[in-house]
Amino acid sequence: MAARLIVWAPQAWVDGRWHFGVVLTVDASGCWSSVTPGYGQAPEQATRLLGPVLPGLVDAHGHAFQRAFAGLTEQRFQMRDDFWAWRDRMYQVAQRLSPALLKAVAAQCFVELLAGGYTHRCEFHYLRGGSELSNDAGEWRMEEALIEAAEETGIGLTICPVLYERSGFTSFGLKPQQQSFRLDAAGVWRVAQRIHALAHERVSAGLAIHSLRAASADSIAQLVRLAVDVDWPIHIHVAEQTQEVDDCLAATGMRPVQWLARMNRLDSRWHLVHATHSDPEEIDAVAAAGASVVICPSTEANLGDGLTDVPRWLKAGVPISIGSDSEIGRDWREEFRWLELGQRLVRRERGVCAEPTTWTSPAERLFEGGLGAGSAAAGLAGSGLRVGARADLLVADPLDSVLLGLPPERMLDALVFSSPVKPWRDVMVAGQWVIRDGHHPFASSAAERFVSAMKVIWEEPIT
Repeated sequence: MAARLIVWAPQAWVDGRWHFGVVLTVDASGCWSSVTPGYGQAPEQATRLLGPVLPGLVDAHGHAFQRAFAGLTEQRFQMRDDFWAWRDRMYQVAQRLSPALLKAVAAQCFVELLAGGYTHRCEFHYLRGGSELSNDAGEWRMEEALIEAAEETGIGLTICPVLYERSGFTSFGLKPQQQSFRLDAAGVWRVAQRIHALAHERVSAGLAIHSLRAASADSIAQLVRLAVDVDWPIHIHVAEQTQEVDDCLAATGMRPVQWLARMNRLDSRWHLVHATHSDPEEIDAVAAAGASVVICPSTEANLGDGLTDVPRWLKAGVPISIGSDSEIGRDWREEFRWLELGQRLVRRERGVCAEPTTWTSPAERLFEGGLGAGSAAAGLAGSGLRVGARADLLVADPLDSVLLGLPPERMLDALVFSSPVKPWRDVMVAGQWVIRDGHHPFASSAAERFVSAMKVIWEEPIT
């Protein structure tokens, strides 16, 4: 297949380390057709990139609509402010969103994610749009809003419609503020099939279960049966809060991850989001099943969730991807920084996520692991600057102050652990430039529409 684009990078992250003078070619399908280091000068036909080049990363878990209240839930109005109080305020925002408002919020979110180095997003999607959108056409309008926002901004998108049917382990239905999230196993499968049938170049389908508290064992089993012949990723919130663990023990006699493992649910398609309060036996069970975890450090810190045992996950060989989740952070460099620094604080040591005999740099270990795990979470065929993988890349600004004077081999360390860093100079998705010289062509329009949407959403205050 003939090359559609040829670029030359002074240095690029290939196969887990920096290489110099790298020529990359993109084929007509938007994938890498060759990746060749060792070119001291750019070939005549190649576009010369001006800074260090990294592969784009997958944002493995997020809710685009929550961008509408990032920074707006930080005031305390009661004796205790925790995840559950935050959740009640989130429900109020969710009820105010129409498809048009969701599209405006998502577009702004996606532009910012691209600037933060995410070239693909796994959207954990449970907004159904309310009773006025309850017919088949209405059910699809929220997905259409997300797809249109992704098309306008150029980000890749895996939409994971969410199984959501009850408010707790001992409940048989949903609370009034949760009714618009309702979707049973057959509905999840129907929506996912419809997304898949689009055969869109950058949009794909996954499956999701909100949590064990929000879905019955029978419904989870039904969804797994429906998906038995597909390799789409399956996402689930699990063990994010200690109350969830306690409630699961009371209802089932098992901890959440323990229940998933013992019920023979887990395999390589599963991506456990948060898994914050998992004990060593559960971590080993996830590893044995070949499943993965998605950690969202900035959100987990913001919500007071707690810290998971990252060294134990790494030692067990469980793939770790990262997610922006509630959108209070929209840059993967910040997520990796939080992932390592949180462990340093609790353990009172440095380089916690490093491994002296193989990965001396925690930033490099986490990034390389996140590449593969994120691609699997999105259902992508490959990852990184490798032949056959989608042609996504990031170009760092060589004039960013955090990079000045550094040895080239330490660039990734500085990008993660020295801050603040500039947004990425250039961003490519599927062989197409979506940001050039720091400019996204849709950024101004997206910002204007976002401001207008926020005026509508916040016309009445939320407390």
